[in-house]
Amino acid sequence: MYLFYAPDIKETLTLPEEESGHCVQVLRRTVGDEILVTDGVGQLYHCVVTNPHRKHCEVRIESVETPEPLHEGHIHIGIAPTKNIDRTEWSIEKCVEMGVDEITLLLCDHSERKTVNIDRLQKILVSAAKQSLKTRFPVLHPLTKMTDLQSEGDRFIAHCIEGYKASENKGALKDQIVRGHATTILIGPEGDFSPEEVNWALANGYQPVSLGAARLRTETAAIVACHTAVLINS
Repeated sequence: MYLFYAPDIKETLTLPEEESGHCVQVLRRTVGDEILVTDGVGQLYHCVVTNPHRKHCEVRIESVETPEPLHEGHIHIGIAPTKNIDRTEWSIEKCVEMGVDEITLLLCDHSERKTVNIDRLQKILVSAAKQSLKTRFPVLHPLTKMTDLQSEGDRFIAHCIEGYKASENKGALKDQIVRGHATTILIGPEGDFSPEEVNWALANGYQPVSLGAARLRTETAAIVACHTAVLINS
């Protein structure tokens, strides 16, 4: 069953215009049809269509449930947007499908992209969450300098600077994540983090980690990091 999104849910619910159009015009739902609606913060509403209008479809809430989280802990991925924004959009989509809880777009010293359309990325996030039947949508933060990044719990930075003094202390991410802990993992831009950024991260409690022997693209690294964290916490 398709999942619809309505952020402000009351006893009598009217779907947002875009959701109404999809429900009535695309999926051809009509009076009496059952649909699922989420508020994006954990509640799942079983509803029945009462007024199938293409701009303001009204539904009646029959029952409410709160599904259990799909994994333990809290997974926060910090990723520097790529020059080709399509790659970042794809990465965000896949991380959402897997179950990331929070995403921060990082503005780094070597970033080739210094602007993003946050509204478009939010729409991609919502679409991916609905497609994968998530009732808890991830939080998406706009471009943020590393020094302004808000994080909690266990912190990791995946850098690829060869010969850097911290490299010899790198452990595999899969061996460093603790099940049930809040976890933040930073993924740098195509030009990698600068030594100054790595120094800042180490001074602020981040541990350098490896995502494997292969060198990964930024968008791939984010997916590998997210999948590793989700798998360990599932």
